[in-house]
Amino acid sequence: MDYFISDCESVLYPQQPSLQARRERQAFVHVFLDLMWFFKRNRSRYFGGIVLLIIVAILTLIPPRVVGIVVNQLTNRTLTKAHLVYALLAILGTALVTYGIRYWWRVLLYGGSIQLGTDLRNRLYQHFTLMSPQFYHQQRIGDLMAHSTNDVQAIQETAGDGVLTLVDSITTGTVVITTMVLTISWKLTVISLLPLPIMAYAVSRYGKMLHDRFTLAQAAFSDINDRVQEYISGVRIVRAFGQEPWERKNFVQLSRDVVSKNVAVARIDSLFDPTISVIIGFSYFLSIAVGAVFVVHHTLNLGQLTTFTLYLGQLIWPMLAFGFLFNIVERGRASYDRVTTVLNIAPEVKDHPDAQDIVPSGDIHYQVRRFCYPDGSAKALQDIQLTVRQGETLGIVGRTGAGKTTLMRLLLREFDVADGDIEIGGHSIYQVTLRGLRRAIAYASQDNFLFSATIAENIAFANPDASQAAIERNAKIADVHQDIMRFPNGYRTVVGERGVSLSGGQKQRISIARALLQDAEILLLDDTLSAVDAQTETQILDELKKNRVGRTTLIATHRLSTVEHADQIIVLEQGTIVERGTHQSLLARPGRYYNMYQRQQLESLVEQGGEGR
Repeated sequence: MDYFISDCESVLYPQQPSLQARRERQAFVHVFLDLMWFFKRNRSRYFGGIVLLIIVAILTLIPPRVVGIVVNQLTNRTLTKAHLVYALLAILGTALVTYGIRYWWRVLLYGGSIQLGTDLRNRLYQHFTLMSPQFYHQQRIGDLMAHSTNDVQAIQETAGDGVLTLVDSITTGTVVITTMVLTISWKLTVISLLPLPIMAYAVSRYGKMLHDRFTLAQAAFSDINDRVQEYISGVRIVRAFGQEPWERKNFVQLSRDVVSKNVAVARIDSLFDPTISVIIGFSYFLSIAVGAVFVVHHTLNLGQLTTFTLYLGQLIWPMLAFGFLFNIVERGRASYDRVTTVLNIAPEVKDHPDAQDIVPSGDIHYQVRRFCYPDGSAKALQDIQLTVRQGETLGIVGRTGAGKTTLMRLLLREFDVADGDIEIGGHSIYQVTLRGLRRAIAYASQDNFLFSATIAENIAFANPDASQAAIERNAKIADVHQDIMRFPNGYRTVVGERGVSLSGGQKQRISIARALLQDAEILLLDDTLSAVDAQTETQILDELKKNRVGRTTLIATHRLSTVEHADQIIVLEQGTIVERGTHQSLLARPGRYYNMYQRQQLESLVEQGGEGR
């Protein structure tokens, strides 16, 4: 897929006009120009399909011509058995050849549209993996899912049915009309086609209305998609608070909104066929009425009028196709606007041009003068001067919102520091690639996200080729092996969506095992022991100390017992380091750490019923 990504970056990113500019275009053909990057890449496929469509259009001229000849021979009483057999064989042969050609153009054109859908989904997925958390704060999951499903499907139909109807309607219409003019009567042709400008105006009008309403319908679909995703993820909370009736009521309202907006689309969509049918009816009326006069005056013969009428019948498809075309293209155009708007959002965190693809190693040095999140003006971190020696364990403590998680997220480059720098082994993290940086760091977040897969697959996420022995070894270090073996299927137990079948402590320990299996030099534990008891916590910390000799560990926590063994502890308050030292040195002087420790000791005594007083 590398070739596609590079091409897409050159086509979809810099050359894309603004959304407003695209919406101001009135000609529906511009959606095909927007997709030209794909048509050029698959030129042989689309060229072959278009050529076959043209051949079919020419072949369809043969049966009406043969019928006209037979009608004249009947009228003149010159039809013989041989003539009739030749005529039937000509019609049958044309039908068989047309059948084969129509099969192959479908393979070519629809195969191309399927490839476009695949490419766009891959491009969207790759784009999503490059985006920073800020992107996901601004975008709803339901919208992103709708872009990857409904919108891509609408664009795919444009590259399949859209190309078919455009080429087939133009080719068939041009070939048939030209034949009617040159071989039968240009006067009758002009008269029969007089209603067409009315149809063109009506279809164009309907197309614009369809575009606007379909955009609203897709947005409504995104809303309900997002709501369903949120409800399923938070079903336990909904039930715990007894809010099922409210959720049902809210969902019904969203469903009605989706229905009303799609009905609005259907109302415009339903105007195409009746309008075109009326126009075709007028064309038939004019052709038969005027044609009959021409036959009476011997300007045409009966066979020519019959052929002309059959040719006019062949124009029904091009006329209907234009209706289908506007429908398909306007849907595709609205969806393409939505997809390209997302793709045009550039990643905020990306490799610098001169970044080296190395795995950094060594001491970690923070020099962050000031950091604010992109969507806020408050200082998340300020005046951070911190060095963590290689092989040391750093404890990070502080109240909620003090900046503990932010300190780790900056090391992972989830966000970039504008005022300051972070180094690993003397290398700025901005001078190495994201791939290299993240290979040096294993991260167990406080979110403890697990995939709907087996326990073994979740632990081996960072190294899918890991052996069962390695998986179990790290599970033992995280003190979760015995819990896993109690499940009927052991490590092959499927944990369910987001690990719904596991307790909070089990999810935390599986997350730690997953991070350990990555075997990185730097390990970040972001409040990942909060849901385990004191004894389990001690066992995990002892195992980490034994198995991570010479490797750096950063532990952010609210529980001071978690960092008592740390080589260095820092206390954060409002994004600033207010105290630092070892556990013993911090307890030796009154301060924030001392007060936190005394409060937690008191809480522990209260939980034990006052024992030890």
